[in-house]
Amino acid sequence: MAHSRPIRFAILIAAFPAIVAAQAGDASTLHADPVAAVVLALAVILIAAKLAGHVAARFGQPAVLGELAAGVVLGSLDLAGLTWFAGIQQEPTIQVLASLGVIILLFEVGLESTVRDMLKVGLPSLLVAVLGVVAPFVLGWGVGWLLLPDRSVYVHAFLGAMLTATSVGVTARVLQDLGKSQSREARVILGAAVIDDVLGLIILAIISGLIAAVDGGGSLSYVEIAAILGKAVVFLFGAMVLGSYLSPRVFGIASQLHGRGILLTTALVFCFVLAYGASSIGLAPIVGAYAAGLILEDVHFRSFGTPRGELEELIQPISTLLVPVFFVVTGMRVDLTAFARLEVFGLAAALTAAAIVGKQLCAVGAFGGSLNRIAVGVGMIPRGEVGLIFANIGLGLTIGGQPVVDDAIFSAIVIMVMVTTMATPPALKWSFSRNRGGTA
Repeated sequence: MAHSRPIRFAILIAAFPAIVAAQAGDASTLHADPVAAVVLALAVILIAAKLAGHVAARFGQPAVLGELAAGVVLGSLDLAGLTWFAGIQQEPTIQVLASLGVIILLFEVGLESTVRDMLKVGLPSLLVAVLGVVAPFVLGWGVGWLLLPDRSVYVHAFLGAMLTATSVGVTARVLQDLGKSQSREARVILGAAVIDDVLGLIILAIISGLIAAVDGGGSLSYVEIAAILGKAVVFLFGAMVLGSYLSPRVFGIASQLHGRGILLTTALVFCFVLAYGASSIGLAPIVGAYAAGLILEDVHFRSFGTPRGELEELIQPISTLLVPVFFVVTGMRVDLTAFARLEVFGLAAALTAAAIVGKQLCAVGAFGGSLNRIAVGVGMIPRGEVGLIFANIGLGLTIGGQPVVDDAIFSAIVIMVMVTTMATPPALKWSFSRNRGGTA
């Protein structure tokens, strides 16, 4: 059978953790060196991520879905009596590596676009992006208000913020596979996705600041809310302007150094400094990492005599190691026992509907007689890795000692992310086949 190989891989994924557990026993008694437990956990995470990613790809789905599924399997093995795996996500070093994976991921996403690209996308992309943020935010807030009436209004607002992001990576890959990556629809979709990621990050900064203030026993006035907004905007766009001025000089100086990996090291330092800068003023480190990726352009690398694409290739081995750790750990946080509660499925279904409808409404902004509006709306649907990043930030926010995103909400969000990501490839293919309006 055509799919027999992926099925065998799926069986191997399920069997591999049990084999490791049988061989490892109690890792704490076998190894006094704490590094031993970390490297064993990394081995389990990486083999599970790559095998599951392979299976997902063979079935025409993004590898990230396989990595998430692998995490769900590993995180649920304690239900079968294999308790060793439950400690992986609690390991502090694994948590740090997962956090680094998020920073590298957002840096990579930023590298796929430039400030110049954002300025060139035009009015249709801007309108699609704004509508693609406002509509899901309102719908997500409404879902929280209807289905979680006992939770704080800030939880409802966070659900709205979480729905604003678009996973540009999933749609870009599908457009490439369909031979539509140079179409007008593709330019509008990808341009809008970049803009609404920026807007989503700003909204996330505002909501997170509000929640932190409330949890501290205070409240924010309109002036303080405006200050948070201003801080986010000033940092993001100020970093772009200042970084665009400084980065050619920094890279020019670095190019005079002798040794291996100077370009990669300089780029990573640039990313980490901006990530720290964002964190130091109360923003998520991913805001700085994303800004760092947007800033870097080909002109900054001329002194090295290499194109921008080479930097992306240099970073790939690092992301290959760290990014799957984030997705597998994220999957491990899904509580399968929460699925026994009907309200989790109801919340997941409502969030999924809000995620899809909200992005369809944004297609209204795709004006132009020859534009395929259905394709534009469908292309904005997947939440992918960005939605998961927002959800993970919610896990770390509390109000009165209660997490903003608890196990039930997190599980519902993961279902929404997986459904929207899986639905996009076939829906996008259908939207182009039924309407030949897309032009190159």
